[in-house]
Amino acid sequence: MTNQQLQLFVKIADTGSFTRAGQELNLTQPAVSRAISSLETEMGVKLLIRDRRNGISVTDVGKRILVLFRDILQSFEKVDQEIACEKGLEVGTIRVGAFPVASSYFLPKIMSVITEKYPQLEFELHEGTIDEIKDWLDKRIVDVGLIIPPDGDLDTIPLFREKMYAVIREGHPLQDYPVISVKDLDHDSMIMCRSGYESPIVDLFRRADTKLRARFVVRNVNTALNMVQEGLGTAILSQLSLWALPPNVLVRELEPEAFRDIVLAVPSRSDTSIAVNLFMETALKLFGGDHEAVLNKPTN
Repeated sequence: MTNQQLQLFVKIADTGSFTRAGQELNLTQPAVSRAISSLETEMGVKLLIRDRRNGISVTDVGKRILVLFRDILQSFEKVDQEIACEKGLEVGTIRVGAFPVASSYFLPKIMSVITEKYPQLEFELHEGTIDEIKDWLDKRIVDVGLIIPPDGDLDTIPLFREKMYAVIREGHPLQDYPVISVKDLDHDSMIMCRSGYESPIVDLFRRADTKLRARFVVRNVNTALNMVQEGLGTAILSQLSLWALPPNVLVRELEPEAFRDIVLAVPSRSDTSIAVNLFMETALKLFGGDHEAVLNKPTN
C-alpha cells in the first residue's frame, strides 16, 4: 500500500465522496476508484460500501483500519516536521478540536502567536461538543483538544479554571442577593447546558446537599441564556459564557463556589508531534495558571 492510498481512503471516509476526495488530492475519478480497489484487493477486506441510494459508508473493519491509517499518516508528518526543524523551519498541520466557547476565546490568540513566528504551520479547526471532541481524539481526527474533565484514557494538561455563576431573570426572588446559596435554588427549575457543564453542576449540588431539578437540558449556551430571559428557569454558567447577556438577565456569585476546568487533551503525550507540542506550550504560556484576576467578572 502507498502513502497516497492511505490519504485517499482517509479523505473518502472524511468527505463521504470519491469525487471530493479526488479533487482534494488532484486525482481523477477513475484513478480514485482504481486506487481504492487495489487497496482492498491487497488487504483482502472490504473497506467501503458504495450504495447509490445511501452514498458511501465505511465498513466495520474499515473503521478500525481508518484509525491506524490516521496514525501512520501522522507519523509521516512527524518525520517531515523533524526534518524541517533540523533545517530551521517549522511546518505541518495542527488539527484542533474545541467546544464553541473555548474555540472563540482561546484559539484566535494561540493561532495568532504561532503563525506570527511560524507562518508555514497550518491549522485545521473542528468545533463540537465535549463528547465529539473526545471521539475525534480517539479516532485521531484531531491531534489536540480543549475539553472538560472527566477525560477517560486521554493524556491531559490543565489549562484554565473558570468560575461559575448563577444566571437568573430580573424579578427572581433572589435578585437582590449578591451571593446566592445553592440551597436556595432547591425549588428552582434549572436549565442545564450540556457543553461541559453537567459534571461541575452535579458536583456543586452534591456538595451543597441540595436536589438538582433539571427541567430543561440544552446544548447551546445562548439557548440557555434566552430561556432564562423568558423566565423558564435558572441556569448555572461559566465565566467565559457570560460576556454578552440578553436584557433582563442577571449574574450572581454562588455559595459554595463552583469552577469548571478546561484541559488540553491528546491521545498520548509521548506521540505528539513538534507542531502539537508547540501549540500546547503556546496555550500554556498564554492562558495557563490562574488568570481569573485578568478576566473581568461579568456584571449587570
